Amino acid sequence: MPVSNVETEPAEVTCASSPGGVEVLPPRDVPLGGPRAMRVRRTLPQKQRSLIGAWCFCDHYGPDDVSMDVAPHPHTGLQTVSWLFTGEIEHRDSHGVHAHVRPGELNLMTGGRGIAHSEVSTAASAVLHGVQLWLALPDAHRDAPRDFQHHVPAAVEVNGASVRVFLGSLAGSASPVATFTPVLGAEVVLPAGTELTLAVSESFEHGVLLDTGDVTVGGTALAPGELGYAGTGRPELALATREGARVVLLGGEPFGEEIVMWWNFVGRTHEEIAAYRDEWQAGTDRFGRVEGYDGGRLPAPPLPGGRLRPRGNPA
Repeated sequence: MPVSNVETEPAEVTCASSPGGVEVLPPRDVPLGGPRAMRVRRTLPQKQRSLIGAWCFCDHYGPDDVSMDVAPHPHTGLQTVSWLFTGEIEHRDSHGVHAHVRPGELNLMTGGRGIAHSEVSTAASAVLHGVQLWLALPDAHRDAPRDFQHHVPAAVEVNGASVRVFLGSLAGSASPVATFTPVLGAEVVLPAGTELTLAVSESFEHGVLLDTGDVTVGGTALAPGELGYAGTGRPELALATREGARVVLLGGEPFGEEIVMWWNFVGRTHEEIAAYRDEWQAGTDRFGRVEGYDGGRLPAPPLPGGRLRPRGNPA
């Protein structure tokens, strides 16, 4: 579900990744979608950590009995990664793609130089539940052309756990979907009483988002909605559960670049972000047109009063 970040006072974030130990990142509640907003639990970005690899945005939502109707809105400098547990979302974008987001199916949209899209829950979707993730594009590729990729990963069994790898590779399973930096994205379902050790890349930092149930990451307990962070230099991740759990595992090499992220834009400077906003408001060709959506576009919020300033991860 490629949800727009429509906070009424969105914070500007300049992000730089850094390795670190295991830490727990609590979510904050954020309303999305205007007057009839749905609530999401956001764990990236936040003050204590802005990126995990190239992952720069993580919203976790549901299960909620809600409908969704997000008007066309823009993106630059990123890829949106949509992963549902329950429900169905209709996607339309200015690349000409009309698709559906369904449980267990990856939709990845590239909005490098600029793209616009809308999302509307289908009539059959009484409950929405899933995650919305963004990948920052490295400087060499941040003006990449619009693109859209769809993939249905098969589940593989590892010591009784079910693993679906939607990006990168894990447990002998590899996704064919292209990204611009080395990353990992996977859903892991752990039956009750499971202790699972996964071999991972030592050059990656990792995040484990607990969706349901209980889990420990390297002995550190997470509550539902929390994101457990593990830094580089670890050849394996140890997951354990008493009651059973479903987690989303994210990983990637430390990004190594600073980015400025505000509203739905990723750039490098205050001036770039301001220019993106002006072009969206003016309806230029940078973002194209979304055909088939019944309604107008989502207007950009006002820029903050001061300059968008740097903010990075702790050492």
